Amino acid sequence: MKKNLLKNINKKYFPKNYFFAPDWIVLGVNNVCNLHCKMCDVGTQNYDTNFAQNLVGTHPINMPIELIQNIISQMAKYFPKTKLGYAFTEPLVYPHLEDSLHFAKKNGIKTSITTNALTLKQKAKSIVKEGLRELFISLDGPQDIHNEIRGHKKSFQKAIEGINEVLRINPNQSISIFCVITEWNIGYLKEFLDEFNDFPLQQIGFMHTNFTPKHVAETHNAIWANTYPATASNIEEVRIENFDLDTLWDEINSIKKENYKFPISFSPEINSKEKLYEFYHQPEKIIGKLCNDVYSNIMIKSDGSVIPAHGRCYNLVLGNIHQQNLKEIWNSNILNRFRKDLLANGGLLPACSRCCSAF
Repeated sequence: MKKNLLKNINKKYFPKNYFFAPDWIVLGVNNVCNLHCKMCDVGTQNYDTNFAQNLVGTHPINMPIELIQNIISQMAKYFPKTKLGYAFTEPLVYPHLEDSLHFAKKNGIKTSITTNALTLKQKAKSIVKEGLRELFISLDGPQDIHNEIRGHKKSFQKAIEGINEVLRINPNQSISIFCVITEWNIGYLKEFLDEFNDFPLQQIGFMHTNFTPKHVAETHNAIWANTYPATASNIEEVRIENFDLDTLWDEINSIKKENYKFPISFSPEINSKEKLYEFYHQPEKIIGKLCNDVYSNIMIKSDGSVIPAHGRCYNLVLGNIHQQNLKEIWNSNILNRFRKDLLANGGLLPACSRCCSAF
């Protein structure tokens, strides 16, 4: 409690001199994905956006094993309590996954994987053996809905097979599922939850769509184009006008009245139908108060370059692990200036308005 108070004081009054270690080092271990999600710029091959560039814009395709071992060694030296998150683009197809997990385990670094779970069954034994701490699985609805969104006719079934295999090997493995709310799965969210009644999950989280419309990016760039340029993101196939928000509101309330064996969350938590309409139809309106991740995360790409927070952030290069160490980058002038600029502008910039880090 005292540490959180000190962190908040540090953020508010000394944003250019942040004294605490990151909670997470997020890895972009590869630049490939084995699915084609409709709500994702990578899945729709819209490669000119910040989001796509952060996920698939670097070379080599796979982070070299020597680089990830260097990152882990530096974490053990500078930030031993910081967690290592394999997040982008699809970690389970990363060829050095098992070796790097083993190296992290040997160095006492806690690890997590965020995955679409398409190849989870094949990788279950190795990730459990190497002491994976947390498994986060991204699914988009009941079987047929999910498979349509992901562009793969058996992706849901394979994910379930993978979850069952992990739990067979380690019944106590921490598994959480996250579902992005889209125009295609509204009306099916409760059915989706019911699929997992008998699974020992840590939680299921629903995430309202993170998106940046063109007019929001343009408003942002009128001020910040030379410093933190923004692009429209994750709207190539998404049509916000097709979201049935009345049905969604009824469904959210219905879900919250149920008692599930695991916690259910929504991000952000929206407490009225009016605010739900505001979220989707007034994206220029800031909802959050402060970027939560710029003080807790940095993301390292396959070439060693580092950006703030994670893939949804600005493509702002803070440094490169090949030239600077983790401690230097976490306390770099570039990142500290970004924190200061965020705070001076109310905690968020215009293009941050629908980013998950704001909630």
